[in-house]
Amino acid sequence: MASRFSLLPIKMYEVFQQRMHPLGKFAGRDIACMQKLQRNCCTSWRWKACRTFSACPTIAPTARPYDIASTILTAQGRTLHPNKLVPESPPPSAQDLNFLCKFVERSQRLVVLTGAGASTESGIPDYRSPNGAYNTGFKPMTHQEFVRSVTSRQRYWARSYVGWRRFLAALPGPTHKVLSKLEERSRIFGIITQNVDRLHHKAGSNPIELHGTTHVVVCLECGDLVHRQVVQEKMKELNSEWSKAVEMLEKGEAGSDVSFGLQQRPDGDIEIKDSFNEAFNIPHCDKCGGMLKPDVVFFGDNVPQARVDAAKSMIQAGDSLFVVGSSVMVMSAFRLVRLAKDCGLPVAILNIGPTRADELASIKVEARSGEVLPRLLSMLSLNVHPI
Repeated sequence: MASRFSLLPIKMYEVFQQRMHPLGKFAGRDIACMQKLQRNCCTSWRWKACRTFSACPTIAPTARPYDIASTILTAQGRTLHPNKLVPESPPPSAQDLNFLCKFVERSQRLVVLTGAGASTESGIPDYRSPNGAYNTGFKPMTHQEFVRSVTSRQRYWARSYVGWRRFLAALPGPTHKVLSKLEERSRIFGIITQNVDRLHHKAGSNPIELHGTTHVVVCLECGDLVHRQVVQEKMKELNSEWSKAVEMLEKGEAGSDVSFGLQQRPDGDIEIKDSFNEAFNIPHCDKCGGMLKPDVVFFGDNVPQARVDAAKSMIQAGDSLFVVGSSVMVMSAFRLVRLAKDCGLPVAILNIGPTRADELASIKVEARSGEVLPRLLSMLSLNVHPI
C-alpha cells in the first residue's frame, strides 16, 4: 500500500547535514557538546551526544494583560500555533533517516516510548524545551499541594475548567498518525506514552498511559472513575457566573476578564488572578462525597504499580526501544529505558536536545519527530534507503 507521505529529495537533507543550530540554555545550564557519529560494525552503531550550541538567554515570555475582546486565541477549540511550540531544529540528515529505518526494520517487536515532544505539533506545550511550559512561567502542581490545600484545588479546577475545551479540541499530529500506521503494519509491538492528552487514542492507537490521562477523573476516597466531561458539566452548574465569563472569553467579548480576572497569556494559556479562584466551587464525588482529582500522576505522586508492571512487561517482551519526543527526565520513564538496556535491547532516541538516557542509546537523532516519522514511513513503504 503506497504511503500518502512523499519522500523529499535527499539533497535537501545534505544541505543541512553540517548545520549547527543554537538552542540556548537547557534546564538553566548551557549545553556544550559535539556531535560525532561512530560506526562500530554492520549490526550496531552509536551516535554520541549531540551538537555544539551557542549560549543564548532562555526564552521566557511573561504574561501581559490583554483585552480579551481583541484577543485572537480563545479557549474554544483553539491551541497555540504549533510552530511556536516545537523547538527549532535542522531537518534530519540522510544518515539520520538511514539509521532509524534500519533500526525499525531489524526490530520484530519494537516498543515506542513517547513524551511531550510528540504533541507539540498538535498545539500542546512540552515542559523543558526553550518554548516549553517551564519557560513561560508555568509551575506544575504537586500531588501534596493538591491534596492538602483547598485553595490549590480551586486554582487547579478553575484553570482546568477554562482551558478544557481548547485542550479537548487538540487533534493528533504527524507523530501520532505515523505511529498508528506503523502499528497497523505490525511494525510496532506496543506504545507507552507519558502524555495525558489521549492524542494517541484519537489517532487509533491504544497505548499504556504511564502517567494517566486528563480525560478521566478519580475519587481519592472510593476510587470511582468518571469522564472528565461529566465533571466539566458539574463545574458549570456550580459556577454559573464563571460559565458566563468563560463564554464571553470564548466569543471574544469585552468584559469577560473583569469579573474573574481572566486574561489571555501570550502562549495561549489562560491566567486567572488568585483572588478570583476562591470564588470557584469545586465538585465532589457523587457516590461518597470524596475529593475528585484528574487521573494523572502529579509531580510527587507515584505511578500505580499495575501500570508500572504493564510497561515493564511490554519492554521485556520487546526486542528494541524507540524513544520519541522525550527528554526522559522523569524517573518513571528513565527506569524503562534503563530496563531496556539491562535486557539487552538496542535503544534509539528521537528528540530535540539532550536527554537523560543519551548514554544508553545506540542511536540519537535530534530532529522534529513530525518531520522524521512521515519520511521514515515512506522509506519503510518503499524499502528505499538514502546513501
